[in-house]
Parts: sequence; C-alpha cells; structure tokens
Amino acid sequence: MSRTAHETPGVPEPRTAAGQNVVQAELAVSEPVMGRPAVAAADLAREGYLVYDPGLADTAICRSEITYIDGDAGILLYRGYPAQQVAEKCTFLQTAHLLTTGELPTGAQEEQWLARIAASTLPGNPVWGPLFDAMPAGTHPMAMLAAATSVMTSLAPDGASSIEQAGFDLLATMPALAAHAFARVEDRPRRPYDPSAGYVENFLHMCFGDSPVATDPAMVHALETLLVLHADHEQNCSTATLRLVSSSNAGFFSSVSAALSALWGPLHGGANQAVIEMLQAIRDDGGDLGKYVAKAKDRNDPFRLMGFGHRVYRTFDARARVIREVAREVCGKAAHDPLLDMALELEEIARNDEFFLERKLYPNVDFYSGLIYRAMGFPVEMFTALFAVGRAPGWIAHWTEAATAPERRIGRPAQLYTGPETRDLQF
Repeated sequence: MSRTAHETPGVPEPRTAAGQNVVQAELAVSEPVMGRPAVAAADLAREGYLVYDPGLADTAICRSEITYIDGDAGILLYRGYPAQQVAEKCTFLQTAHLLTTGELPTGAQEEQWLARIAASTLPGNPVWGPLFDAMPAGTHPMAMLAAATSVMTSLAPDGASSIEQAGFDLLATMPALAAHAFARVEDRPRRPYDPSAGYVENFLHMCFGDSPVATDPAMVHALETLLVLHADHEQNCSTATLRLVSSSNAGFFSSVSAALSALWGPLHGGANQAVIEMLQAIRDDGGDLGKYVAKAKDRNDPFRLMGFGHRVYRTFDARARVIREVAREVCGKAAHDPLLDMALELEEIARNDEFFLERKLYPNVDFYSGLIYRAMGFPVEMFTALFAVGRAPGWIAHWTEAATAPERRIGRPAQLYTGPETRDLQF
C-alpha cells in the first residue's frame, strides 16, 4: 500500500516554511493491528533524506506482538489483555508465561513452567556471595545487578539456540540477585534461595526473613501486583536498548545487563526513587507543598514534580489506577509515614488544579510504587532494582522476538551532522 504524503489524511498540503524545505514523495505505509500506521523510512532515504526524530518518539524500530499502549486512552495491553485485568487476576509468573509465549498457561503448562524455573541452578550458584561482597561500599544496587547479569554469561548458555533456558534462568535468578544487593546495601545476613516457596514469598523472605513484611498477605499481594504491572511497557528506553544491543548478536545476558544500565537512569526506572527524594527534600524544607507546586508551575524554575506525567500517556497512567489502591492499602498497614501524607496531599492538589489537568500531568506508576516499596521497608536505592525484577519477562519476550524477526538487522541509527565542513590541517 502506498500514499503520497500530501494525500495522507490529516497531513496538510505541502508548503514552504522558513528555513525548511518541504519534500513530496510516495511512501509505503505499514498498517498495524492497532495504533498509528508507519511510513517506510527507506522510501524517503531513496529520495536522499533522513527522518529526524530525537528520542525516537515517532519512529517504529520494530514490529512487535507483545505489548500495546494507547497513551491518549490510557490503555496498556499484554498480548491483547488489559494489564490491569492481568494484575488483578494473574500471578507474576503467569504473566511471564503470557508475555514470553503469547498465551496464559493451562494448569499443566503452569506446572511445567514453574518446575523449569525451580530447576534453575543459577540462583544458588556459590559465585554470588563473593561477587556481591567484593562490591565497594556505596555501590548502587543497579550497578550490582548489571555486573551480576554480565557474570551470568559465563555461567549459562545465552545464545539464540538456548534462549528458552536463559529465560528460565533469568526469571529464577533476578530476585536472588536483588536480595543479594539488598543484603549488601543494608548490611544484612543473606538467606538461602528456596525454589519450593512462592516466587514473591521467597524473595521477601530472602530480604526480610520471618518479619511481618515477608509473611503478610497484603505485602505479598502488593509486590506481586507491582511486578506484574512492571513486566513490560512496549519500546521504552531499556527495552529499546536491549533490542539494539541484541541486534549485534550479543548474548542474552549481555543485552539484559545493558538494559539494566538504561533502566537505572532517573528519567526511566529511577523515577520512583526520585519521587521519594523529592518528597523528602520538600519535607526538609518545611513541607510547604504550595511553594513547590508554584515552583513546578514557573517555567523559569528548574524544579520538577517527579512522578507526574508520562512520555507516552496523555491521561491517567493505566497502571497507576491499580497501584494507587494497593498503595493506600499497604501504607495504611505500615507505620505512620509523613511522606505518605505529603504524597496524598500532593496527589489531591494535582488532581484538582487546572494547571495539571490542562497539561494532562497525572500521577504515574512511579509516584505510587516508591511509596509501596518504602512502606515495605526497602531503602530508596533498591527501588529501581525491584522494578528490574518485574521487567525480566518483558526483556525475555523482546529479546526472543528480536532474535527471530525476519527483518532482523544490526541497529545503526543515522544522524544529522552539524559539525564543521571538510577542512585541511594548516601546519
């Protein structure tokens, strides 16, 4: 199918703008199942032009069957199922089966699936204790996880022919690595991995032992819900990084290590940590929320309200609707936290202020998830590591899909060169 640019619905007739040349060319259009159609950049390239799209917000880097987002409607689908329904009705490992295989498991399939995860020997490998002990004091948990997943390359096959087993190994090992990082950060004793325990229960026990946090059904449910809602989110920064690295035929665990480094950034997975740090800074400054709301509205003030708005969503974050209720339940059971009071007051202000409503700046998943992790007793440094445990199924699914894609080729973005023209050395 092809359309000329000026014939495409919603695109105005070509016109000349100051400093710009308007190009008219016939471009092939690919139609998705849902969402915006895409024009083929190669057709434009044949005319001698590149597509300039900083941040790739309007560039489709692949075809994918895994996750779909409609940011205007606040919709997030996992293999066609609304993510909030999956979070309410499915366990994390059922969600992992859905994302990586395309379907929810039957009873027999789930039994086999759990057995394959429990059979992985990597979580109990003796290398982890010395590795995490060797990390210098103050090392961020995400740096620990990135290093540990690189080490996994030497412990298990991770190529395209062994991706299924690599996926089981990652699902089994990520919570164990996060628990090792938690023990290192908090200077706590390490507890053994127990493959016979429930996935979430085992992780909480490894972190907190027999404390109420590890045994309270509400805490277990809260963490399971967060893991499900973090399981995948289309072509975000870390997933796109994973796909780009894997396109060079790098191994699975190497690609995951790169994704972890991307997730670490405060504009991505680190945003939930930034929310808590922002609330603490406001409290330390006297707790005047009105002052900071005014700063957020001031275009000349660099202050930003973390946890509000989203790169994709132009309405309420689909995941935040579920997490908000979980946050209220969990934080209501925990010891009184003045930051929670501030967060709820700030949420109320933003949900009733025309400035935020007009700009569609709603609380997002990061605003609530940090509050839940804090109520559980995790330090802020662990927040992004917990996010990473949840994102493992998405990374497995995307690496597998990219490795088997018919259009697979090494990622090599172009650029608009803005440096000096050719010149000769004058000496």
